[in-house]
Amino acid sequence: MKNNNIKIQYFKTKIGELILGSFEGNLCILDFRHSKKRTTIDNRIKTGLKANFLEEEDEILAETKKQVAEYLDGNRKEFDIPLLMVGTDFQKNVWDALLKIPYGTTISYLQLAENIGNAKAVRAVANADGANAMAVIIPCHRVIESNGGLGGYGGGVAIKKQLLELEKGNH
Repeated sequence: MKNNNIKIQYFKTKIGELILGSFEGNLCILDFRHSKKRTTIDNRIKTGLKANFLEEEDEILAETKKQVAEYLDGNRKEFDIPLLMVGTDFQKNVWDALLKIPYGTTISYLQLAENIGNAKAVRAVANADGANAMAVIIPCHRVIESNGGLGGYGGGVAIKKQLLELEKGNH
C-alpha cells in the first residue's frame, strides 16, 4: 500500500515562514506559507500526487531545514536534496532550466525562455516560474525583467531583493 500523505512542516526563517513538504523521500514543496498562490500550488501538488497533507517530520524535511538555514546564513550555494517536481511537462522544463542558473547570477525571463528553446514563450515561462513550489532551491528569484526590474516573487519583491543581495555578497 502506497503512502498517500505529503509530510509537511512549517519553518520560520529570516525570509519568513516557509511550508516544506516531502513525498516518498523527495522534497515536493518549499514555499512561502502565506504566498498568494498557496492554495493553487497546494491543490496542484495534492492532486498530482493523489495525496493529502499530514503535519509530520521526516529526514528529508529535517535536511531541507538544515540546508535552507545554511543557505540563508551564506554558508551554502548549492542544495543536495532529492526533488519531486509536480506540474506540467512545460513547467518542469522551465524549473529544470531554473536549476541551471548559477548562484549569484540573474537572467531575464526572455533569456530563460531562450534557454528552453522557446523565445516566444516569455509570458508562459514567467507563469511557470511563478508556479514553482520550491522557492530558493529552484531559484526563481534569479529571474528578473529585461529592463533590470525585479519582477514578482512568491515571497514578495523585498524578499527577492534580499536573496539576490545575499548571493551577490557571497559570490
